[in-house]
Parts: sequence; C-alpha cells; structure tokens
Amino acid sequence: MSNDVRFPVGRIQRPAMMTPALRQLLIDQIAEAPALMRAAADGLTATQLDTPYREEGWTVRQVVSHVSDSHINAYIRFRWVLTEDEPVIKTYDQVAWAELTDARAGEVEVSLLLLEALHKRWVTLLRSLEEEDFRRTLHHPEEGTMTLDDLLCTYAWHGRHHAAHITALRERKGW
Repeated sequence: MSNDVRFPVGRIQRPAMMTPALRQLLIDQIAEAPALMRAAADGLTATQLDTPYREEGWTVRQVVSHVSDSHINAYIRFRWVLTEDEPVIKTYDQVAWAELTDARAGEVEVSLLLLEALHKRWVTLLRSLEEEDFRRTLHHPEEGTMTLDDLLCTYAWHGRHHAAHITALRERKGW
C-alpha cells in the first residue's frame, strides 16, 4: 500500500511482456474486484458512505458507483474489440457521471449487485478467450491504440485501486 491517498496501490503499470500466467492473475483480480468492493463498503453508515475518500475527492458512494460505471464501459469495450476491427471507443466524462443522482445519492447495494453480475459475465468472456484475442486492438481517443491485454491490466488495477481508496479511508478514520 502506498501513502499517496490518490494512488493507494500505486499507479498503473503495464508489463513490457504479457505471459499466460500474468494474464490469468489479472483475470483473477477482475473476478475478485466485486468482493473487494463489497468488503470495503460493508457495514458503512449513510454518513460514512457520503464521506469523501480524500479532500476534494468522491464520496465512498460515488466511488462504488464509478467502479460499476467504468467496468460496464470496459465490458462493452472488450465486446467491441472482439466483434469489430479496431473500433474507436467512446470516452465519457467520469466526473459528470459521478455527480448524477444515482451515483451521488443512490443505494450502494445496487451498484454492488450490478458490479457482481457484470463481473460474472465479464470473467466468463475473459476465460473463454484465446491468447491471440488479447492482442486485438482498439483506438482510444485519449490513449491511442490499445490491446485487450492493455485493457485487462487497466481494469484489474482499477478495481484494486478504488477498493483501496475506501479501505484506506476506513483505516484513517478508524471505521
């Protein structure tokens, strides 16, 4: 764990070379993300859920909603890459999404259930892919050309990153 409240598990690092063992580890991390998020938010009161994880940061409630939103987009991106030739993906304003009522004031349980169901489908898809599938590419308007391996690294990190935001807040607050 890092002492940087913005990056408690460190910044994302993509390997120079992907191996089947590393890919499996990343898929396992994606499979575990909903349980990490549920454990991080478990037992928090409404006031605690509405506490920012850092100064100027999102609330716990918004973080949980953000992970669901982000991973929905990730799942769709994987499906586009697998069914189209180098699709150009659409980005979205994550900050604006986090300010919508369902993210700012919605039930955390709904976001957790959504994340759990989504990850069951996503992991089933990921485990069905062949090695060459992970080399397929997309064009990200902000990041350029990316492979599915790149996305796999990103979202395996992303779930751990945001769960750690919440667990680090809990540790700092003694919750």
